[in-house]
Amino acid sequence: MLSNRLWMVPATMVAPILWGTTYLVTTQFLPADRPLLAATLRALPAGLLIVLLTRRLPRGAWWWKSLVLGTLNIGAFFALLFLAAYRLPGGVAATMGAVQPLLVTVLAARFLGDRVTGLRVVAGVAGIFGVALLVLQATARLDLVGVLAALGGAVVMAVGTVLAKRWGRPAHPLVSTSWQLVAGGLVLLPLLLVVEGLPTEPLTPVNLAGYAYLAVLGTALAYTLWFRGIENLPVASVAFLGLLSPIVAVTCGWVLLRQPLSLGQLLGAAIVLAAVVATNAVSPGRRPKPARRGGVRRR
Repeated sequence: MLSNRLWMVPATMVAPILWGTTYLVTTQFLPADRPLLAATLRALPAGLLIVLLTRRLPRGAWWWKSLVLGTLNIGAFFALLFLAAYRLPGGVAATMGAVQPLLVTVLAARFLGDRVTGLRVVAGVAGIFGVALLVLQATARLDLVGVLAALGGAVVMAVGTVLAKRWGRPAHPLVSTSWQLVAGGLVLLPLLLVVEGLPTEPLTPVNLAGYAYLAVLGTALAYTLWFRGIENLPVASVAFLGLLSPIVAVTCGWVLLRQPLSLGQLLGAAIVLAAVVATNAVSPGRRPKPARRGGVRRR
């Protein structure tokens, strides 16, 4: 079990690290003010491509389970995330999203039988405080709809994370992830058509490269590693790994965009890293159940 954690934790960390580069790629490579287009192109093409290559479809209950998980983890989460990004400064949205590890801890105790430990509660509060120091600006404004969207995004992702742990997976992580990407993309597509519409100008090679990066690495690979980590590690510990994303985002801005980095931000990053290390070095709770195999068919 210990040897499995030695490589599973770093592998799962790759997911939030990749997610942390999303802001840089979005601002530098993608068209402005097209968040739903970015969300849809992150999910649907990659999911369809994997389904076509693997030629595997869900069977039985996994049709509706994939729809539920895809809606929670991809469709609803992306939509709420971008609504919050439109109505709130990034720092406020990130701070609201940092409540997710605490939500997962509570839900895992209720539905998975995990224990709510003092360590996780303290680490959860410290993580929120650390992210606030890292990204929250004194001039940040609050908007009720934006705050509710940010909190809603954290809630749906937390529920999706716990359900993914509870239900296991019926196929290879890449295959089951592709079902969620397709489901989430199909949820996002009508929102894109109604709210934003299709692009009126052709996408540039730089735009296409940005979308390809987000779809292949930032979504297909990242979510495959994330769901595999959920299957093999305590789910609350995995949720704390997500706090690495704002650290990576701020670091990318500092290194590549020459954005200033204050002493308070360094302190916030140190607090977040301490919360992540503490909750993944000690992992109380129920031993992960092996995932159920089978339940798929070739098309």
